[in-house]
Amino acid sequence: MNAPPRLRESPSLVSGTQPLVDFRTEPSRYRHWRLSFDGAQALLLMDVAEDGGLRPGYKLKLNSYDLGVDIELHDAVQRIRFEHPEVRTVVLSSVKERIFCSGANIFMLGLSSHAWKVNFCKFTNETRNGMEDASRYSSPKFIAAVNGACAGGGYELALACDEIVLVDDRSSAVSLPEVPLLGVLPGTGGLTRITDKRKVRHDLADVFCTTTEGVRGQRAKDWRLVDDIAKPAVFQDKIRERAQELAMLSDRPADAAGIALPTIERRLDPDSIQYKHVQVQIDRDRRLLHLTVSAPQEIFDQSLEAILKAGAAWWPLQMARELDDAILHLRTNEPEIGVWLVHTQGDAKAVLAHDALLEKFANNWFVRETIGMIRRTFARLDVTSRTIFALIDASSCFVGTLFEVALAADRTYMLSGSADQSTSPRIELSNPNFGQFPMINGLTRLEQRFYRDEVAIALCRDALGQSLHASVAESLGLITAAPDELDWENEIRLAIEERTSLSPDALTGMEANLRFGVYETMETRVFGRLSAWQNWIFIRPNAVGDRGALKVYGKGDAASFDWQRV
Repeated sequence: MNAPPRLRESPSLVSGTQPLVDFRTEPSRYRHWRLSFDGAQALLLMDVAEDGGLRPGYKLKLNSYDLGVDIELHDAVQRIRFEHPEVRTVVLSSVKERIFCSGANIFMLGLSSHAWKVNFCKFTNETRNGMEDASRYSSPKFIAAVNGACAGGGYELALACDEIVLVDDRSSAVSLPEVPLLGVLPGTGGLTRITDKRKVRHDLADVFCTTTEGVRGQRAKDWRLVDDIAKPAVFQDKIRERAQELAMLSDRPADAAGIALPTIERRLDPDSIQYKHVQVQIDRDRRLLHLTVSAPQEIFDQSLEAILKAGAAWWPLQMARELDDAILHLRTNEPEIGVWLVHTQGDAKAVLAHDALLEKFANNWFVRETIGMIRRTFARLDVTSRTIFALIDASSCFVGTLFEVALAADRTYMLSGSADQSTSPRIELSNPNFGQFPMINGLTRLEQRFYRDEVAIALCRDALGQSLHASVAESLGLITAAPDELDWENEIRLAIEERTSLSPDALTGMEANLRFGVYETMETRVFGRLSAWQNWIFIRPNAVGDRGALKVYGKGDAASFDWQRV
């Protein structure tokens, strides 16, 4: 296949007074992690550069981290999945003596805006979820070799692994000290994982989360905070032994050639982003944007060999990587653009042809990883605190995999049939809509939409493979409304104007509640608590007031609290 044209990027765009955050990186640019490989094992060592903060004003001491550290971790996990299919075990540890990770940098948090803190916590949790997703769906197992002090977000990183082994040297401990030290929550992922994942008894968890010095040695194992402990002299032997045992649980291929992940190409202009398959156009005056995902331009040889040859340029993977990058860029760099209008364009048959390939070759390691990339990208869309409306018109190709984007939207508007029925918009369901891309609550978006109503889902399954016009789609409950040509522009305009007039805070809470409904998992609880509890705590004076715990930390002053329970 011919390489796509290289797209230019404007070098000096800024968001407000701060440079734009770029989520694209690769190992030669890492400042905080060392990634190496030894057969079936990957070694991911944390070695945070003190002067490598993403923003000025703080030092990343004691392996503390900021968003830049987590961007590299996210990239490393992606590269292990795609570029090294032979890896069956990932060992996370630290280069620094007697320090595993001291968590999110407190001074960075103290200097950050409310929005930055919340979005930082969200991306951190998504990165941890990505590690657990890798273990669940594609089987590289993660082991945290905790070789020193492990606090706050550092312990949350360990909690995301399949197993935790703590060095038993009489000083190394695990802790979640955010409540007593900072007046905030342990990133919400920490609280949730010790109960939902590790099943730490709630009274012991209460003691643990209010003890600044943490828990070490045998007590940490007895309380289920870690899986095992080992004396320093045998610590590395214990890690090696456990890594080999965990590798036996993986079905990753030993002899497959990896697929390189080149830097995602894009052109970034003041009010637009252009990728090969994804385009974003921003309307700043109306505080909205149009995000368009394009179908593949060709249907190539439908063989596994052709898919592997295409590699990262294969449409499902390249589209997902571009959409993921766009979501991350917009969430972080465009916080005031509150309404996302999602469109698709192109040949619906080409999308469905690729859906058939995803299903046919789902057991191949690369296709499985591609499905995983799409799944995680759509999950990122689900937890994005923006209003999302899907607009289906005559140029759309909301079919199969791309119809998942419409199902993820808060509302879906579909243009009703025109006089010429042959040019009327159509949607179509395919097999991937019924299981390949579950949400973080474990349900398909159709199951979530209909609250597991078997009759409604069966009617949708009966329509599988049919080209559905607006009236049928509406009768099946697959869209919100079907305005005709006369009402289309006016109805969309009114919906947008209404939405942009409402409180962004209220909308964030409302959308998060409605998108996940009744069915909870550890992951939905993490993000729900982030949207509600942590979001609220981050604006309370007890945490961020002039004498709040987060503001006075490290200055030698005691925090001043409003003692009312609210």
